[in-house]
Amino acid sequence: MDKAFNLFNKAKTLNNNQLRELIRCGDYKGQTAGLSQNMLQTNIIILEKKYALDFMIFCQRNPKACPLVGVTDIGSPFFRTLGSNIDIRTDVPSYNIYKNGQLFDTVNQIENYWNENLIAFAIGCSFTFEHSLIRHGFSIDHIDNNKVVPMYKTNIQNVSSGPFANTMVVSMRIVKKDKINSVFNICKSFHWAHGSPIHFGNPQEIGIAKVENPDWGDAPRQLLNDEVYVFWACGVTPQNAILDSTVPFCISHTPGYMLITDVKEDADIPILQ
Repeated sequence: MDKAFNLFNKAKTLNNNQLRELIRCGDYKGQTAGLSQNMLQTNIIILEKKYALDFMIFCQRNPKACPLVGVTDIGSPFFRTLGSNIDIRTDVPSYNIYKNGQLFDTVNQIENYWNENLIAFAIGCSFTFEHSLIRHGFSIDHIDNNKVVPMYKTNIQNVSSGPFANTMVVSMRIVKKDKINSVFNICKSFHWAHGSPIHFGNPQEIGIAKVENPDWGDAPRQLLNDEVYVFWACGVTPQNAILDSTVPFCISHTPGYMLITDVKEDADIPILQ
């Protein structure tokens, strides 16, 4: 096994506080699927306060892809409702920096970018329901192989708000055809983590021309005869909206590299709408 895989296996044995400390000091910089089991993981968007209301409305109008589960105070880097010591400047393994709708940089901490004009949003993540799928006997390729789940732009239009529009992003997992109903039943209660799939079968029906070439994440393996592609709404949708906007500055998590919270996956989380 390579060093990254060994570190990933070590990270899987840690609780969420230990893992956040490892991320905070820069010793773990990998993807987070399969880590800190039974805890909510979230996507992150950080914006200047002048765009906060438009973004909250965007999440409200697109709740399947953008289930908003936490918001910081303006200028505060702490998600006090998601954990006692979560610092958004250091507790995500990798961040994307966007300027004027373009990816500007990818960094492992954002202390140098943080200022009193920023507000951070936490959006539920499908990594949360993956633990439940595994407990029910499902195998998740990207977790088994320490890969980043494949994510795709689609032709499904978002409902716009201010500068935020564009199309929904989806994440994909390969499932046995005879297990589709089980997948829907397991995932439907995770409304704060995208819930049930939005599509399964032919990717072209939702505008994905080449499933082997994801827009984010790692390429999937080849599909077997008894398997099917299954797609969930994805919290990278706001980043896709940023790419098509006039927003001058935005920070997000790097897709696949999430914030791990102290909220249990089966908690009754009110979506902030």
